[in-house]
Amino acid sequence: MRGIAMRIVVLGSSRYSETGCAIAARVAELGYAPVGALVLRTLDSGTLLRKVGQWGVSGAARYARTKLAPRHGADVSNPCLRPALTHGGVVFRSLRQVAARYDFPIAACRDPNAPSSIARLRQWSPDLMIFTGGNILRKPLLEVPRLGVLNVHLGLLPEIRGMSSPEWSLLNNVPPGITVHYLDAGIDTGPILQRWELPDVNRSESLTDLRNRLIAFGVSKLGDVITALDRGTMSAMPQGASPSAPGSSKDNQFFVMHEWLQRRAADRLTRGRPTAVTATVNG
Repeated sequence: MRGIAMRIVVLGSSRYSETGCAIAARVAELGYAPVGALVLRTLDSGTLLRKVGQWGVSGAARYARTKLAPRHGADVSNPCLRPALTHGGVVFRSLRQVAARYDFPIAACRDPNAPSSIARLRQWSPDLMIFTGGNILRKPLLEVPRLGVLNVHLGLLPEIRGMSSPEWSLLNNVPPGITVHYLDAGIDTGPILQRWELPDVNRSESLTDLRNRLIAFGVSKLGDVITALDRGTMSAMPQGASPSAPGSSKDNQFFVMHEWLQRRAADRLTRGRPTAVTATVNG
């Protein structure tokens, strides 16, 4: 039996983020309705620049269109999230809908690290914050919650750090999976709570499908982690200290990959023949 439920705050890239909506609804259904959500204003310039670096101009333009004209009705960008977004016959299309159902406030900001944003977060007195996308978080913000800031990384840490994690996993013969960990001042270097390999990877029809499956898998497993933290049955382990994380002595960080490497990753996925490459940057 739980005592007083943990106070949870959701940090998001947009009020229209499907991942943010799914995570907020998931934790609320488990009995941890957020005490607040802090999101970036629509089409935040910093986020848009990162999308250009990650997906190119055309990909960033598609991202911008989804923010300017969010989808309505039962259609969702990530079909794997549809069950998590559907409640009582209604598909959550905005964090406002989730907040109205579970009665928590939403605040928008240009920078979550700004003093005004941190002041708002402190007013909510969170035990735990959940990062669902947005700007890089700085130390003053990371120190606000009592327990820390959780993140779901779309790769097995510490082997696959950085961007394009599903693709780099395929190219480096690392099973695609997710890691729930605490954020720290580094890039995907914070203490690990749990990591899981994605079941039935070969059922993925494309890199997009693989990423969608990983996101939905992460939403589900995040709920398990939060429940375990509240019950005191799970604790974090520093990266490099876990015997279940082979290669932990290496400090590789991966960046956005060229299109020809993306095609190779897609080929490995469809053929089921992941092959290691050495295009890494050592930290």
